Amino acid sequence: LPGNPPVPTKKALKQRFLKLLPCCRPKSIPSLSESKTVLASATLSSPGFLADSVEDEFELSTVCHRPEGLEQLQEQTKFTRKELQVLYRGFKNECPSGIVNEENFKQIYSQFFPQGDSSTYATFLFNAFDTDHDGSVSFEDFVSGLSTILRGTIDDRLNWAFNLYDLNKDGCITREEMLDIMKSIYDMMGKYTYPAMREEAPREHVENFFQKMDRNKDGVVTIEEFLESCQKDENIMRSMQLFDSVI
Repeated sequence: LPGNPPVPTKKALKQRFLKLLPCCRPKSIPSLSESKTVLASATLSSPGFLADSVEDEFELSTVCHRPEGLEQLQEQTKFTRKELQVLYRGFKNECPSGIVNEENFKQIYSQFFPQGDSSTYATFLFNAFDTDHDGSVSFEDFVSGLSTILRGTIDDRLNWAFNLYDLNKDGCITREEMLDIMKSIYDMMGKYTYPAMREEAPREHVENFFQKMDRNKDGVVTIEEFLESCQKDENIMRSMQLFDSVI
């Protein structure tokens, strides 16, 4: 959202999104069409509702965190039974223990930004997924956030983005918080991009953000200001709609 970058195509967005999300990489998650044979024979009985073999049942019995029942996750998210199974296969490939901590999250994320330092942005993203603030992201946390981003209403998605930017979770975004976000994005992209990034670019993005969002000019952006401004921005609305068919 900050700076209104060019909107990518739907195909490019899908590839980028699946690559950036830890525990959800293309190599770990087959497409739904490729998974039909596997999913058709899946054993859905609790507690191993995502297992489709004796080996999978054994794996689930040894993990530190066992996911909730399929029906419960279906009720809590907007994913189908098959989609949850496919997502879990990718999650357990990257997170065999059933949960991922902040350091693991950073390591997974850094693989896709070798030219830069993604650690700070990964921390911000981890905190957005870790809604109960227990220092770990479980499969439930992961699919809950993913469901909001991909299948939620526009307001749901914008609320999730606001929570990401509101670093101290006090209900408003300050210039300092947005500058920290923008600096982390520039650090993640690296110094050797083309065209080269100017040192003052993060602050310029922050000023553009506040000129657009801070309606009453009090130096902070509230959720109401954020939602109203985003809903009036055609580029932002278009980018929100691109997530509809990512999975």
